[in-house]
Amino acid sequence: MSTSHRVLAGIGLVVATTLCFTVLDTTTKIVAASAPLLTALWVRSVGQAVLTTIVVLPVRGMGGLRAVQPGVVCLRGALFVVTNMLAFLSLRHMAVAEFSAIAMMAPLVMTLLAAWFLRERVSPMRWALVAGGFCGALAIIRPGGAAFNWAALLPLGVVASNAAFQVLTSRLARTENPYTMHLYTGWVAAALTSLAVLFDWAPITDPQLLASLGLIALAATVGHFFLILAYQRAPVATLAPFLYLHIAFAMVGGWLVFSHVPDALSVAGIAAIVVCGAASGWLTVRDSRAAARGRIA
Repeated sequence: MSTSHRVLAGIGLVVATTLCFTVLDTTTKIVAASAPLLTALWVRSVGQAVLTTIVVLPVRGMGGLRAVQPGVVCLRGALFVVTNMLAFLSLRHMAVAEFSAIAMMAPLVMTLLAAWFLRERVSPMRWALVAGGFCGALAIIRPGGAAFNWAALLPLGVVASNAAFQVLTSRLARTENPYTMHLYTGWVAAALTSLAVLFDWAPITDPQLLASLGLIALAATVGHFFLILAYQRAPVATLAPFLYLHIAFAMVGGWLVFSHVPDALSVAGIAAIVVCGAASGWLTVRDSRAAARGRIA
């Protein structure tokens, strides 16, 4: 396959990923309204772990169980659980489109983490884009507004935990096989939620609710695998802008399923996040090309 065809295939896989994640978020909002939190997280985690194992073991064999940094990989799995829990709680109180937009701020927050913990130099333009993204989030959350409640801040917790998750993923990608990371993440999440659910077990007997939880596990597993396959075919910087299709799909999903249309201020906030995120991705491409030519951007 030629390079251009590989890149197009990668873009197609990213589009498919965003569709899977839209199904994931929309179904999670449906489930969050009535399902017990810990039981729902447990069913989702175990389902995803089993589905991942079915795919990974035939491909990788027992080699898929060997990690170079098992402790760090397990920490990644714990962050995955925290992110899922906060997302579940967030979607109880927030529309899908607005939640998805705020969640897509993770790449911008990674800029802050790189500056604070990795001591990387961050240009004034990147700081401005981070500030613009947060202004967009504030336009959606509207602290101090009549409709504001503290649960509206939960998506910012999703952003923080997901950004940390992505930083660890970037670090582990240098030494770990992506399939091994995916397998570990699933089973660490299953183990942690299995321990947690023992303290607050609430059985789910509704067949429709169980089917929805199964769809969540399937959409998450397929979406993450599509993303792995996409990154094997094209650079992250090339694919990153297409991830923002998730917000557009989420708006359509929220309209079709919940008859929700964001108001003008929320649309402005969503637009600010998309523009700042896409501009940050463009700067990454520019800096990568400059570094390849031996220049410092």
